[in-house]
Amino acid sequence: MPIREEIEQLLRDPRIWQARSGAAPVRAAVATGWPPLDRVLGGGWPSGQLTELLADGCGAGETRLLLPALARLLRPAAPAAAASGGWGVLVAPPHVPYAPAWRSAGVDLARLLVVHARRDLDVLWAMEQALRSQTCAAAVGWSQAASYGALRRLQLAAEESGAWVVLFRPACERVRRSPASLRIELVRHPHDERLGLHVMRRRGGAAVTTSVDVGAPA
Repeated sequence: MPIREEIEQLLRDPRIWQARSGAAPVRAAVATGWPPLDRVLGGGWPSGQLTELLADGCGAGETRLLLPALARLLRPAAPAAAASGGWGVLVAPPHVPYAPAWRSAGVDLARLLVVHARRDLDVLWAMEQALRSQTCAAAVGWSQAASYGALRRLQLAAEESGAWVVLFRPACERVRRSPASLRIELVRHPHDERLGLHVMRRRGGAAVTTSVDVGAPA
C-alpha cells in the first residue's frame, strides 16, 4: 500500500484528533457529577483511558470528587440484573472507605472491592488484572511511584476494557512523562470547600483550570 494511502487510512481512525478539525472526537465518558468539570472535559471522565489525578497527600476532597461517577457505574441493581453489573475496584486506598457515606452517595457496596497492596508494582499489577478480567466498570488506585512502562501497560489495559480508570499520584510526578490521556492536578482552596483542578492534559483541548465545591471529604 502506498504511504499516502496508509496515512489517509490512519487519519480516518476515530481515536486520532486532528488540530485543524477544531473539535475532539466523540468518546465514551462518565458524567463527573460536577457541571464545571463536565464542561471542561467535554461530557465527563473518559472511559477506556487512563486518568491521573495528582495531589499532595490525601484529604483534599479527592475521594468525594469521584463519588458521583462511581455511583453511576455501581448503582444498586435489581436482583435479576445484579449479575450483569460491573465491579468497582479500589487498590491501595490511603483510608478504608466510610461505608455509610458511600452508600448514601448511591454506590452499591456489594459491587465494590478493596485491594490492599504494599508496593507500587503490586498496585498497578492489581489494577491491570482487574481490567483484563473484563468485569470491571471502574478501577481506582493510589501509587507513589510508577515507571512509564507500567503506566503504559495500564493505559493499554484501560483501552481494552473500556472501563473508567483513575490513578492517584503525588503532585511531584507532574514533571515526569506519562501516557495518561487525562492529567489533573488537585489543589485544595485554603479558605473554603472548593477543590481546584488544573487540567494539565486532555484529549482535544489545551490546559485549563476550574474548581468544584466538594464539601467535606468522604
